[in-house]
Amino acid sequence: MGGGLVNSIFMSALTAGLIALSHGPVLAKSGDAEKGEGIYQKRCLQCHGEEGDGLGPAAERLNPPPRDFTLGLYKIQSSAFDADLPNDEDLFRMISDGMPGTAMPGWSDLLSEQDIWDVIATVKAFAELEGEPERQVDYGTQVKSSPESIAAGKKLFLADDQCSECHGVEGKGDAIKKLKNDNGERTWPRNLTKPWTFRASNDPKDIFTRITVGIPTTQMPSFADPKSKKKLSIEERWHVANYVASLAKTEKTVRSDNTVIQAARIEGELPASPDDPVWDSAPPSTFFMVPQIVGKERFFKAANDTISVRSLYTDKMIALHLEWDDRTKSIPGDDKARTIADEELTEDAIAVQFPMKISAGMEKPYFLMGDAAKPVNLWRWSSGTTQMPESVSILDAMGINDQQARDGDGGLSAKGAYKDGTWRVVLTRSRKTETTDKDLQFEEGRFIPIAFFAWDGSNSEAGSRHAMSTWYWLLLKPSTGAKPMIVAIVVALLIGGILVWWGRSATARREGMTP
Repeated sequence: MGGGLVNSIFMSALTAGLIALSHGPVLAKSGDAEKGEGIYQKRCLQCHGEEGDGLGPAAERLNPPPRDFTLGLYKIQSSAFDADLPNDEDLFRMISDGMPGTAMPGWSDLLSEQDIWDVIATVKAFAELEGEPERQVDYGTQVKSSPESIAAGKKLFLADDQCSECHGVEGKGDAIKKLKNDNGERTWPRNLTKPWTFRASNDPKDIFTRITVGIPTTQMPSFADPKSKKKLSIEERWHVANYVASLAKTEKTVRSDNTVIQAARIEGELPASPDDPVWDSAPPSTFFMVPQIVGKERFFKAANDTISVRSLYTDKMIALHLEWDDRTKSIPGDDKARTIADEELTEDAIAVQFPMKISAGMEKPYFLMGDAAKPVNLWRWSSGTTQMPESVSILDAMGINDQQARDGDGGLSAKGAYKDGTWRVVLTRSRKTETTDKDLQFEEGRFIPIAFFAWDGSNSEAGSRHAMSTWYWLLLKPSTGAKPMIVAIVVALLIGGILVWWGRSATARREGMTP
């Protein structure tokens, strides 16, 4: 049951991440608020509440919280920044396609177009909105993306910290101040390198619209407001939009067909530093992470959503390179970290999970830290505090509430580095150990189950409050050195010899039957 729930969560996350990034025009139609109310009661009330105030039964478990329709303010808006109304087409798009990175799904598979227009009439009635906005976003003449436009956009993005103050120098959302929305709820700047989390899309036109209008109820301002010191011209906004679109980390996009981390064999020493260029030779595999909502204490608002993994090995050692975006460097005792963090500041941490043994039938242990029948190992790294350095440990687990840390590090070493909103950590251990009853032995050519857990200390994550992945695979790719070539040559010679023998035998038999 638990595995099915997690698979469902992953599929929902993947579906949200693959929503189409381009949209054709939608022709507005009139909706029937009475019919829409019935659909709203069935489909929308659980999150948005009976009165449309965003206080439905599920609201406290959602991050970000559901929209309060009574305010008449929406995150996707193509009417002018100072317009009193959104366009009905904007509301249609939100309901039809959903809102990536949130719990708001797309409803186009369940609702007809007319159903959606009826719901729109109901939603607008909560704020007593009527009619259409008089003013629209002025797009001017679109500036096509080019190296020159991207360079100009980057310069504007960084100038006076007008964008980087919240979104970070590399656009990863590594804020330098604590942000809250108009309701006093904690908000985090968008990580611009992850376009699948954009509420609309990362098409330059959509980005231009967000820059122009801002995002109502949040601290994202309008850069078209003539009263703002941050006002940008239409051309400048196009340059920034092109730059933001260029930040997408396409090599670290989650792909449903990529479930195997392919460890490459190298000669010499394994790179211990997370920033060693040797790691670029290992292909990354990126996986979704979701909040831990299966075991008590359940946690619905985890901050981390993906992790990228590389692996290298030698004849004796194996190393994993873990990389994940984290908006804050959470170091308990640090004053700067304290000002940005939520109520409880804890260490950032990451853990890699392996089965203690791989069963003959390749049956995996329970994904949430194993159980008594199939225990697991956790390789855990923690970022440290102002009083203690980073640390690494091995835990033997038989469930989320049954973990035992080993004495010492068990031969496991680690090194972490944080820069511009990203943690990189290298974990290294011997492929073979003496404790074969407790430790997985890493063999070439064998598929090894692997899973991940992450804790964001600035999001008060500790214990069972964390993000997690399902099981994936680690494969130590066999070496392509001389030995396989020699074996292949020997096999080819044997096959050739057999064919020659068979041919001569067949010829002799034919000659023997000739009168």
